[in-house]
Amino acid sequence: MRETELLIPASNLEVLKEAVIFGADAVYIGGEAFGLRAKAKNFTKDDMREGIAFAHEHGVKVYVTANILAHNYDLEGAREYFRELRDIKPDALIIADPGMFMLAKEECPEIDRHISTQANNTNYLTYKFWYDQGATRVVSARELSLTEIKEIRDNIPEDLEIESFIHGAMCISYSGRCLLSNYFTGRDANHGACTHPCRWKYAVVEEQRPGEYLPVYENERGTYIFNSKDLCMIEHIPDIIDAGIDSLKIEGRMKTALYVATVARTYRKAIDDYLESPDKYYANMDWYKAEISKCTYRQFTTGFFYGKPSEDAQVYGSNTYINEYIYLGIVYDVDERGLAHIEQRNKFCKDDVIEIMKPNGENVSTRVEAIYDADGNEVESAPHPQQQLYVKLSEQAEAYDILRVAKTE
Repeated sequence: MRETELLIPASNLEVLKEAVIFGADAVYIGGEAFGLRAKAKNFTKDDMREGIAFAHEHGVKVYVTANILAHNYDLEGAREYFRELRDIKPDALIIADPGMFMLAKEECPEIDRHISTQANNTNYLTYKFWYDQGATRVVSARELSLTEIKEIRDNIPEDLEIESFIHGAMCISYSGRCLLSNYFTGRDANHGACTHPCRWKYAVVEEQRPGEYLPVYENERGTYIFNSKDLCMIEHIPDIIDAGIDSLKIEGRMKTALYVATVARTYRKAIDDYLESPDKYYANMDWYKAEISKCTYRQFTTGFFYGKPSEDAQVYGSNTYINEYIYLGIVYDVDERGLAHIEQRNKFCKDDVIEIMKPNGENVSTRVEAIYDADGNEVESAPHPQQQLYVKLSEQAEAYDILRVAKTE
């Protein structure tokens, strides 16, 4: 059996650390340029150095995205960027564009190069082509079935790795090659500035009746005709591993620490349980399904893994997420008084019953006994986002634990 890697996204240094602590084998991040998530906070050079050092201390790899489809005016900046990355020393670069690939090969040949899903990798000859150019891994197009991936595995060199998305948002266009964002707003999806028009609500306007909007109905359920459900393969880990996929990739470089920690912890346990004993994996299935639903999602689908998706892979009635838990903050440390230091993300109050989410899989119910602001003043509630707080809890919290609370109607 091939070694299985769990690859987790991180939008910033704080999220990277949570991904590492909550079970990632590797983390992928973006710098301040040349990646496909321009709206994410992304990493400065100093943050990247600190994040890579933190990950390596915990035996976790870091991959940096440089997967734009470059224009002429991008190339000199990209060359300089790769020179900087040579000194920062990530474990791999994720690249889609052949020109960017050649620049990376020239400027930092000692860093592994992975081929992004954006390059539309749909057959084993494409994998062999990139292998011959020096790539060590190819990310499969999301349009592939497990049968196709298994056939690719059987027809490529043993040391060429396959990476596949197994969880997260699905793009309505072919492996991310969507023109709607550029057409409507001038923001190029292939330069990292996608405005996600697939999530918008559409209507029809007849030329002779301007301003009269006619709803677009696929059927009576609604009008969000491009809005895909989210991919989730938590119930199909055996099939993923059997297909010969080396790296199980989670989508979400713009997600919160709560989302990243929840998904990382759930897939970490599922993978480990299955590798220990298939019986243990199936016995714990209800726990995986319950936990994975505690992060934001748009209902779940298995995407293309078992063939072309049906009309049920779309969400027609709404473009909003299902969100069962509210993210309160990360425990940065616990001081000598036993108070948990957090940067607050959503409102909570004294005497609320909340949950401590721990990396080992435990969810500990606890009462908020007291809240203190940064000046040591006791307060009854925490209504201001990003406020530094010190919280007394009825149960013990530790650094890197996440505080969350179930939503109530």
